[in-house]
Amino acid sequence: MAIPRKLCVITGSRAEYGLLYWLLREIVDDPDLQLQLVATGMHLSPEFGLTWQQIAADGFPINRKVEMLLSSDTPVGIAKALGLGVIGFADALADLQPDMLVVLGDRFEIFAAAQAALNLRIPIAHIHGGELTEGAVDDAIRHSLTKLSHLHFTAAEAYRQRVIQLGEQPERVFNVGALGLDNIRRLRLLSRRELEQSLDFKLGERNLLVTFHPTTLECDSAGEQFAQLLEALDRFEDAHIVFTHSNADADGRVIGKMINTYREHHPQRVTAFVSLGSLRYLSLLREVDAVVGNSSSGLLEAPALQTPTVNIGERQRGRLCAASVINCPPQADAIAGALRHVYSETRSWNSEIPHPYGNGDSAVQIKRILKDTPLESILMKRFFDLPPSALQKQEAPVC
Repeated sequence: MAIPRKLCVITGSRAEYGLLYWLLREIVDDPDLQLQLVATGMHLSPEFGLTWQQIAADGFPINRKVEMLLSSDTPVGIAKALGLGVIGFADALADLQPDMLVVLGDRFEIFAAAQAALNLRIPIAHIHGGELTEGAVDDAIRHSLTKLSHLHFTAAEAYRQRVIQLGEQPERVFNVGALGLDNIRRLRLLSRRELEQSLDFKLGERNLLVTFHPTTLECDSAGEQFAQLLEALDRFEDAHIVFTHSNADADGRVIGKMINTYREHHPQRVTAFVSLGSLRYLSLLREVDAVVGNSSSGLLEAPALQTPTVNIGERQRGRLCAASVINCPPQADAIAGALRHVYSETRSWNSEIPHPYGNGDSAVQIKRILKDTPLESILMKRFFDLPPSALQKQEAPVC
């Protein structure tokens, strides 16, 4: 009997775990594969809800926990956390000895794991490479992860071309669509009544879901930008608002404090959550009139649920956008204008908009490639020079 291939998957945040869920299921259900799961970052922090407990409740054994977050969201604190992460992942991966490391996205926790794996000569598979978020330090991390990795799974053909443009061999780069759409396709979302009971919050005639993260390449702007967003929300006094807290990025705690203060001033129509989980988040996303802020879910999942997006500022600039995404600067008048545009249209305005991120079968495709790809010489990478004439036109507008 063949020895199962050991795939070590790293997860550091609630949102990332939600995207990885069905891939983890595919790996666990395949007798030729062995899942090794490492939890790190926000999963292990009481401030962010100790979401490793949800992973365990879902039935996934956590093989290692790598502590790396400090009680600081300053740039220096994040840089030190990155160093702690490299040390912790070096020990964890040396002990687990996986055949391949599987990472998703662009966060500093994942970057730490990849740096350790590189020096331990562990091949890396990277999901969601090739994208642009020009307003965040995540953009540089994502492209760095591409150069550290040996297999690449992109969410759109334009992103596949960009990974190849970065010098990766085309036969190792696969356009599989966005993993977030697997949740929409496979989960039975909660009804409005079930959702209200789960949230302990009554939705109104108008409802907004708000997630705003610091724009990490802009100095001292998180509080100012979020204040502009709150000022815009004040102009829609009949709207019920659900906030989700930001990630453990620099200045994330500033936004968290402002959310709590705003909720205290509007207790009847405002609530907030550190973590909703995929089921409640997507169920809420389906029910609201718009998702507001600068989260990638407004560009990936919201259009698939035919929910408009008010995308604020520079954080997601460069991503492919469906026509349901309304881009605006982080100014109260512009944000309010975008929301008025949402409310000036009927709910059906988005029903025929094509989605640029696939059809919800990404997990199956990724699992198959992870299982079947020979690993004997995968560590040897040669730079692929792409002729300018080979670049393909992007298939959708960008933010």
